[in-house]
Amino acid sequence: LRSGIDILVGTPGRIKDHIQNSKLELSSVKHVVLDEVDHMLDMGFAEQVEEILGFAYKKGSENNPQTLLFSATCPRWVYDVAKKYMKDEYEQIDLIGKKTQRTATTVEHLAIQCRSSQRAGVLGDIIQVYSGSRGRTIVFCETKKEANELAMNASLKQDAQSLHGDIPQQQREVTLKGFRTGVFEVLIATNVAARGLDIPEVDLVVQCSPPK
Repeated sequence: LRSGIDILVGTPGRIKDHIQNSKLELSSVKHVVLDEVDHMLDMGFAEQVEEILGFAYKKGSENNPQTLLFSATCPRWVYDVAKKYMKDEYEQIDLIGKKTQRTATTVEHLAIQCRSSQRAGVLGDIIQVYSGSRGRTIVFCETKKEANELAMNASLKQDAQSLHGDIPQQQREVTLKGFRTGVFEVLIATNVAARGLDIPEVDLVVQCSPPK
């Protein structure tokens, strides 16, 4: 940063720290990219993003940076908030269009009802049936506690490890590497694993409760 850079990739909190500590100066920024914009402009992040962009944007100025927004999902409110950062003649590029079938046609969806006390046992059977002996499965839970308890439950017949926000980054990387290379077959995670992970050949994804 001290000697100057062309591209900076960062989280809002960290970028804000550097600006406040006078280690980062954004007045000559030419392009701004918000990735996963629906999350970036969601509660909490929006204020940080606003504060950061305030250093680079001047109201009505022709010299404001070019702004690019990327998102897998674009609810109506995203467009409304995004207008703050876009020029009036902005272009919208939609890679889905009017397709009604938005999930992969090769994926089968099933819903299974069971009591929470039976969940670990049912989960073990489902994994056995739909993922086989060496297939890979990701199980999503709402809470870190839930993820830990399921990963250690004796009713789960497969090797499992948990992944959530309390696990240090270094250990997360070790866990993900183990899952990718087949050291263990079942990854039990909170939504920390919901975006941005590329894990090939996952046979089964289970959501322990309807996603919020």
